[in-house]
Amino acid sequence: MYKLKVVTSFAAAHNLNNYQGECENLHGHNWRVEVSVTAKELDKAGLCIDFKILKSETKELLATLDHKYLNELDCFKGDSPSSENISRYIYKELNSRLNNGNVKVDMITVWESDFACASYYEQ
Repeated sequence: MYKLKVVTSFAAAHNLNNYQGECENLHGHNWRVEVSVTAKELDKAGLCIDFKILKSETKELLATLDHKYLNELDCFKGDSPSSENISRYIYKELNSRLNNGNVKVDMITVWESDFACASYYEQ
């Protein structure tokens, strides 16, 4: 197996639903996002997936979240836009864009600060 990872970021505001504490109030983060993919085989160029494609697809998806109030987005209707739910959302979306039988989204990690993150993966 091969594993690739790219790291990027986006900034957005949110508040946690059904939470008692400061984070129930509107606030923002500069989220750092780690995207990890795996592949069983390399292509003819010796790549799992071109980093340009991985970065481009990730950037396009994160542009839909960047500088937004996440609670108002359809993708979080009914869900609190926690780091856990953000990581699951990014995983599912990139999974549908990138998985091709060889390349598979392995794990998404979303850092809401330098000291706290949440990851989502499927087995």
